[in-house]
This record gives sequence, structure tokens and C-alpha cells, in this order.
Amino acid sequence: MALWLVRAGKRGETEAFCLENKVAAVGWDEVPDLTSLDNRATLLQHLSTIYSEKSRNALINWASELWAFAKEMKEGDLVALPSKREPKIHFGTVTGPYRYVPDNPPGAKHTRPVQWLKTIPRAALDQDLLYSLGSSLTVAQIQRNNAEERVRDLLVNGGDVKNGNGTEKLNLEELARDAIRDYLNRRFKGHALARLVEGILQAQGYRTFLSPTGPDGGVDILAGSGPLGFESPRIAVQVKSGDAPIGTKELNELRGAMKKFGANYGLFVSWGGFKETAKKEKPTSYFEIRLWDSEDLILHLLESYERLPEELKAELPLKRIWILVEDEENA
Repeated sequence: MALWLVRAGKRGETEAFCLENKVAAVGWDEVPDLTSLDNRATLLQHLSTIYSEKSRNALINWASELWAFAKEMKEGDLVALPSKREPKIHFGTVTGPYRYVPDNPPGAKHTRPVQWLKTIPRAALDQDLLYSLGSSLTVAQIQRNNAEERVRDLLVNGGDVKNGNGTEKLNLEELARDAIRDYLNRRFKGHALARLVEGILQAQGYRTFLSPTGPDGGVDILAGSGPLGFESPRIAVQVKSGDAPIGTKELNELRGAMKKFGANYGLFVSWGGFKETAKKEKPTSYFEIRLWDSEDLILHLLESYERLPEELKAELPLKRIWILVEDEENA
């Protein structure tokens, strides 16, 4: 048995399709059915013809990934699909052979049937296991850090055992976000997370009022535009630092607070994310309320970091570094 990383597109374009249709799927849409191919060299020849403008290294990498997906992955193997929609990883078990489905949407024509078992927050995984799942490839067998055994134990018992070794190429941006997420989860609980959100809003140009610790009357932060904060947009902000996802009940409470405080708009920041019932309100509430989970919060934090108040930057020391952007073409 093995553990495989299978990504759902560079930006998670096929994530929902894979989960809803119980498959793992990869792109290379120009590549036809691989069922009849009997060796990797023939696949490489096909790729060289289809993608003649690509480098030799890229084609070799792609051939290895497609061959692994179609020929080496076995029934009973584990699959890890990192979410791009929220900071979680979906885990499942391969239940059947490779299948090419030309009518599937772009990026999902090459498929393997998967029984999705559990979705686990990235914050619940040890850092070294996240490193193991941090390969920048679309398809990769994960062998470092005793990953397969640990993931099986995690799925069955919720346990994990620390262990570290290996040298696979890593997605450094993803790992950096994981490290920031872990730090925030440990250092910015409760009122501290509300202070951080206030700092981000200040960096974005708003005047703010932060409710003191204790009962807040339905809002943690009030934010307004203009020199004194009187101008629109005026925003009522609720911040939850717990791990439990937020539902429609809490969103309706925020709507009530918006009316109470005369706010035009609402912002709900939930470290634990949102229930599906709340997510379904995103389109209808688009011009009324914004929802930030931990991934959104980190995105706005990184965009605003240089403009944060100095005391917050001292509590959250980050450094911008320049790294070579490596992908499968220049590997």
C-alpha cells in the first residue's frame, strides 16, 4: 500500500468536482486515454509530440506523474488532496482502476475512483507531516516521515507520531503559510485574534474601535472610513478564534449587530471556518457580509503586514524573502 498526493489543479479548480464525484483527477487534457499504454517510454514519446514546446525535464516529470497515476496507484492506496478553498486536506482510499472520461470538465479527464474518508484541518497535522505532503508536484508518492502509516493511524485513531527525514522537493509557499497558521493558532487566541484583525483593518485604511475583553454586544470591532471613521463603508466585525466552524445562526446574529450599530456591512472572521450552510449564503450575502476563514485571514495579513502597527509586528515577526519559483518545467 502507498500514500499518494494528488492535487486538484493549481488553484483547486477541480476540488469540488473530485469530492462530489468521488474521484481523484488530474489534467493534461490534451493527453488521450492511457489505458492501453504498456510502458513509460511510450508515454514520454506521446507527451513530446503533444507538448513539443516543453522542456525535456518537464516532459520527464509529467510522464512520471501520469504513469504513477494511471499505472502504479493501486486499489487500497491512500490519496491526499490538499484543499485550495480552505486550510484542510482531504484523505481517501483508491477503490478502482484508472479511467479516462473525455466528457469530464477541464482538468478532470484522467480519473481514479476514490472513497473520501475524512477532511482534516492542516493545523491538526504535525509540521513534519505537512512537510511530507508539501511536494510541489501534481502527483507524488509520499514516503518520507513514515507518512503512510501515520496517516492511516490518523484516519482510524486520530493519533500521530512525530518522525522526520527525507528530501522531496517542497512547496515552500504552502509550508510557510502552515508555519504562520500554527504560530497564530498558538499565540493569537481569543481577544488577541481580534486585535490582529483590527490591525489588518487599520492597515487597510479604516478607523477602528476594538471592544474590550468580555461581553461585546455582538461585535468585536467597528471600522469606518474617513478621518474620524464616520464615513461609509462602516463595518461591524465579529471574530471567533475557536476551531468550531460557524453556521447561519451566528451570521444572523451579526446581521442584528449591524443594524444595532448602524453598520453598512459585516465581516465575520472564523478561525475554524464555516459550515456548509453558511458558505451557501456567500452569493446572496456578497454585497452585505464577508466571511474570512484562517486562509483568508493569512492572505490579508500578508498583504497588509508592512503597514501593521509596530506593536503587532513585534508580536508576529515575519520576514519577506525571495526564492526561485520552481515548477515542473524547470525542475
